[in-house]
Amino acid sequence: MTDNELWPLDPSYEPFGGERDLTHRDADWSGLSVLVVGLGVSGFAAADALLERGANVRVVSRDKTDVMAERAQILEVLGAEIAFGAEHMTSAPQGTQLVVTSPGVPPTDPLMTDAADRGIPVWGEVELAWRMRPREGAAPWITITGTNGKTTAVTMLESILQAQGLRAVAAGNVGMPIMEAILDPQPFDVIAVELSTFQLHWSRSVSPFASCLLNVAPDHVDWHGSFEEYRRQKGRVFERTQAACVYNVDDPTTEALLEEAEVVEGCRAIGFTLGTPAPSMVGIVEDVLADRAFVEERRTSAAELAVLRDLGPNAAAPHYVADALAAAALARSYGVSPAAVRKGLMDYSPQPHRMALVATLDGVRYVNDSKATNPPAAAASLTAYEPVVWIAGGLLKGADVSELVRDNATRLRGAVLMGRDRDAIARALAEHAPDVPVAIVEESEPEAAMTQALEHARGMAQSGDTVLLAPAAASLDMYASYGARGDAFTRIVESLGGADA
Repeated sequence: MTDNELWPLDPSYEPFGGERDLTHRDADWSGLSVLVVGLGVSGFAAADALLERGANVRVVSRDKTDVMAERAQILEVLGAEIAFGAEHMTSAPQGTQLVVTSPGVPPTDPLMTDAADRGIPVWGEVELAWRMRPREGAAPWITITGTNGKTTAVTMLESILQAQGLRAVAAGNVGMPIMEAILDPQPFDVIAVELSTFQLHWSRSVSPFASCLLNVAPDHVDWHGSFEEYRRQKGRVFERTQAACVYNVDDPTTEALLEEAEVVEGCRAIGFTLGTPAPSMVGIVEDVLADRAFVEERRTSAAELAVLRDLGPNAAAPHYVADALAAAALARSYGVSPAAVRKGLMDYSPQPHRMALVATLDGVRYVNDSKATNPPAAAASLTAYEPVVWIAGGLLKGADVSELVRDNATRLRGAVLMGRDRDAIARALAEHAPDVPVAIVEESEPEAAMTQALEHARGMAQSGDTVLLAPAAASLDMYASYGARGDAFTRIVESLGGADA
């Protein structure tokens, strides 16, 4: 059995001859031969931290951008070896004792399979960050994952923790890189950590104070090899949780994965639901976000955490309310008061490209939800509005949109389809919503395509409607990112002028 096979089963196993206890920043990292894969933000932070502690670091990157070249120069001054190009991404140099990989590198990558075959342990930057925490007084982590909503939930949690007066930050897959957070000269009181399945796959010993799985739907199957493996990796967020595991009552998969997890004895299971909460849950009672988990008499009483209007205009979106409930449950598990939960939710500003109202033109709302990059995310967005002129399309990555279209057909005033996989959505509309007008964007240049999409949408929409960019697909067929796609939508809507709100 190789080291990489052993480590997920036994986090205490150390492959360094028993001579190194690499579980805190003051351990003996000196002379350790480490290969860092990737020169993104996380790779740079990992290499920098290892060099500072005397490790021998080699960094490899398939790509070389101007920013990466600048980072490479800095690391070379600090003593690292740098190698750019695909030819350096096939195997680890002889003598490598540890590989630290960027989260996007799949386990099927030649370099990763080489490490596995040779028994070289592989950590992600999250695992390295956990092991770089101080021996005493380290800030606890509260971790969140899910197919959709994790960035909203983790930044809501950050706002709530700060409303309590804590020095808190959102880190990991969003916000501050996790290595920067744990090495900050002014220590944080608590860190809210967003984790992707990529990061969870390469984690081995993280033991959060509290953890949350928001939802599970098919995604990134190409990276993980199967939906079952993707599902399993999502469930790893619960492993070794100390105080509270928060699951989605309305998504049974999250509870099933919690039941399979090995947690610290005494850790509680806390549910969140859009319905009336049972004991040990948070949920909705009329228009109140109610806590029946962290009150003394939870069988007979509840604490009011907020009311729906405190969530602002997105309170009509069920998934947004669910994210708020999850964040509130995690905060309450950490001892945050109901008053701070309410203040944190009221102070919170939604992240860009997530159900952002850009303008209202001639009575029609224009909403940018470019972050809806898969069908479940688009479904959550569509349920918040009616009637909708839907702008959709891009890279579906093999996802089936039939259920999405069938369930939302009655909400659609029209549909505007763009991107590489637009025909797949058109077929679903023809089958499940044959009476809905459909316009096809023929332009392929990004700005021109979005301009044409909005021209079609504006022609379909009536006063009281919502023109909704919720593509249900990734953006990389036409745009550099979902953010670039959302920026194009916002820019063109704003150029139309005449906004009345």
